[in-house]
Amino acid sequence: MKHILVLCILFVVLVSGCTEQAESESEPTLSLRYTVETLGDEEAEETTETIPNAELTSNDWEFGTPESQGVDSIMLDALHAALAEPEAAIIWSIVIVRNGVIIDEFYGIDRRGLFEIDEATPFALMSVTKSFTGALIGIAIDLGYISGVDVKLSEFFPTLAAAEDGWENITLEHLLTHTSGIEWDEWGSSRMFHEMRRAENWVDFVLEQPMAAAPGSTFNYNSGGSHLLAAVLEQATGQSAFDFAREHLFEPLGMDSVNWPADPQGITRGDGDIEMTARDAARFGQLFLSGGRWQDRQVISREWVEQSTTVQSAGPGGRTGQHGYQWWVRSFGDGNHDTFFALGAGGQHIFVVPELELVVVTTCFNTGDSYVPWPFFTDYILPAVSTLP
Repeated sequence: MKHILVLCILFVVLVSGCTEQAESESEPTLSLRYTVETLGDEEAEETTETIPNAELTSNDWEFGTPESQGVDSIMLDALHAALAEPEAAIIWSIVIVRNGVIIDEFYGIDRRGLFEIDEATPFALMSVTKSFTGALIGIAIDLGYISGVDVKLSEFFPTLAAAEDGWENITLEHLLTHTSGIEWDEWGSSRMFHEMRRAENWVDFVLEQPMAAAPGSTFNYNSGGSHLLAAVLEQATGQSAFDFAREHLFEPLGMDSVNWPADPQGITRGDGDIEMTARDAARFGQLFLSGGRWQDRQVISREWVEQSTTVQSAGPGGRTGQHGYQWWVRSFGDGNHDTFFALGAGGQHIFVVPELELVVVTTCFNTGDSYVPWPFFTDYILPAVSTLP
């Protein structure tokens, strides 16, 4: 009897030990890479620490030291010193991705004291939204919901077909490139933007505007046209742009922080107001840097990415640059690095520099100056990446 009891006890211990080991092996772990604060030659090394039982998020970023990706950490130290100056207090966050690896992040403070800012903070990206709307048009074309950019707007709003002032000739490409010809005063004044936002029906407000030029002839920045693209998506797919994006863009990329409000009729705001963390915004930039591919999935066709990020219209002139399909295009820095970028009022950006395998996201307190982060990008980040072999 004693022998049987001992055997039973041993069996329980063995089973318990095996069960604990199996549970331990099945529980997720998270490997964190971090850099020692003082980056002297002897200390600038990557440290890897495995934390058991840490909860993994979907499509986790890889983190590394600047040097591990060929980036000058001394220059990034200078960046952080500049960001500590009082005049830089409006910068809320900067995320730097090289070769698909996050190598540096900065999170500031909300000077109003309303909320804490960190990697989990969602930011309102303003007109960066337009680049997401353009991407969804591309996905809808890829999936056959829309036949192409040459489709006329009147296919979705049939009353326009009888117009004789130019509305009947507007195509989706005209809306994507801000060359619709619709009379619209926004660049530099925001007048029409605010009038649209005060209207009971935003889509009707845009469709009621007169024409000022032949479609395709003139660049004129028009948030109303971007909102019409969201309305087109809803008609073409039977889903709101937000729901369509969840299924075909956000979930494949693991972007779980996104909120995207709608207009009074429930149409997703195709022109602005999308919210997400800076890290999730960087996923979108990385997707376009990678030619529309995320991990083992082609989320957007490479052809659409190339068309969207090459010059399709002249733009407004001046420093902002030229325009593709809801992306801006120009070169930056002493090296004249060709860059495409999403731009939102007050300093919200997703910069993508293909030749440097670089994605940079900036978010800012909206003071009305959309170019506030540019000196940090051109004077610190680009040199940090481009000056090392």
